[in-house]
Amino acid sequence: MMTNRERLLAILDGKSPDRIPWIPRMEIWYLAQRLAGTLPPEYEDMRLGEIRADLRMGNPARTGRVFTTRIRGVDAIVRRDGLRTTTEYITPYGTVSQTAQRTEELDAVGIQPLVVDKMLKGPGDYDAVMHIFENMQWYPCYEEYEAYDRDVGDDGLPMVGIGDVPFHHYLGDLSGYETAYLDLFDNPGQVENLLDTISQVYRERMWPVVAESPARLLLHGAHFASQTTPAPYYDRYITPYVREFTDYVHKYGKSVAQHADNDSLEILDQLQESGYDMQECLVTSPMVPLSLRTAREHWGDSMIIWGGLPSVILEESTPEEEFEEYMEDLFRAISPGDAFILGIADNAMPTSMISRMRRVSEMVEEYGNYPTAN
Repeated sequence: MMTNRERLLAILDGKSPDRIPWIPRMEIWYLAQRLAGTLPPEYEDMRLGEIRADLRMGNPARTGRVFTTRIRGVDAIVRRDGLRTTTEYITPYGTVSQTAQRTEELDAVGIQPLVVDKMLKGPGDYDAVMHIFENMQWYPCYEEYEAYDRDVGDDGLPMVGIGDVPFHHYLGDLSGYETAYLDLFDNPGQVENLLDTISQVYRERMWPVVAESPARLLLHGAHFASQTTPAPYYDRYITPYVREFTDYVHKYGKSVAQHADNDSLEILDQLQESGYDMQECLVTSPMVPLSLRTAREHWGDSMIIWGGLPSVILEESTPEEEFEEYMEDLFRAISPGDAFILGIADNAMPTSMISRMRRVSEMVEEYGNYPTAN
């Protein structure tokens, strides 16, 4: 019988595993239950890894890293005011800032604060932000990764996050979608100059560190959506960068994933044509219009899907019979089982039922042996 690490490596190599790997993310569920003191009695004294082992799940292993970063020549000042944290970056071209907002509700379930005030607030901020990127440096920390990899062991294979791609980082993190698209319409030259700068800095300083690292699976890009990265903009601003990046790291034996926790229905072709090997945490209906069957029929085995189990299916609001029917159809939809890793999209939520997660484990053992029935 294969280990989960062997299953993942087989899938990345285009081979068939002995059975479907079942490797969900449970961090949000676990933190919420632990902070609220509501872990099931049998798990009260267990760490998350021990709970996963009891439920016969693999380890998603998403916290390893292969580099650290530093910004030279820029002073950062952090100010805290209650639940708000503002960071100012002082550059020769002016000061830019961003503010993160915590809430008691987010804290209660262990979710990171939201950035409510972005760094790019207007045309006058672009030179300062460009200066920040021009002075970013990447430093390998391969020994740290190797220690993490040994700790994960046979339970999984580390997926190393290396940040978002330039255009989507600009949209979601630096500016905010509405402001970003308005700036792109009003000042395209300024925006594209910043995007070119970020891309070139990544290309020269980050790519080689990543490519020469011991990591096999990289996560670069997150939350691309039909609505916020529609096909024409994806084609123009995302595909050229991602295609060049994936071509580059493929030569070093790497595989590249995108965190697909958004509606991808209208950009299925773009995700494939840009060179991604995997769509991780792929969210599907009933949470978004895209069904697992549609994604599978569209991509075939040419795109690895990690996901397929929308978190709402694990909620009490979904009737038990509907849950069972969904799971049975899932195994038919992914038949015979190549290029597929079963996971929860995006995460087991605080209200996910542990009984259903346990039932999924049973069904994987019952229906998940390769080849699965259609």
